[in-house]
Amino acid sequence: MREWEHYEHTADIGVRGYGSTLEEAFEAVALGLFDVMVNVGNVEPRECREVEVEEEDLEALLYSFLEELLILHDMESLVFGDVKVQIEKTDNGYILKAKACGEPLNLEKHEPKEEVKAITYHEMEIKNLPDGRWMAQFVPDL
Repeated sequence: MREWEHYEHTADIGVRGYGSTLEEAFEAVALGLFDVMVNVGNVEPRECREVEVEEEDLEALLYSFLEELLILHDMESLVFGDVKVQIEKTDNGYILKAKACGEPLNLEKHEPKEEVKAITYHEMEIKNLPDGRWMAQFVPDL
């Protein structure tokens, strides 16, 4: 089961995602990112986009994945409320393939909150917790 939360941070807001797998934690942190921007509970899966990124380590993978979603938001005014992720370990690192579904931003329907300017490595952390769940977190630039 994936879930996310926002946590207090000096000037911004942190996003932390949890899942029973690494993939679910990445999905949850992506939804948490969009929940910083809009009410993701109001986003319907009308349009889907596929994202693929390849990186040497998990932190770079998370950064590139979230950056691709933010680019789709900026270029196409899309907000996402459903994200499915697959991560493969390779000889050179990791490949992430994702399908993100949502719809064009509607100011009345989606209740805009904060504008996310960029993805950052600030407080980025990915770890397997003692209870077996995965956690991924970062602080976006607002």
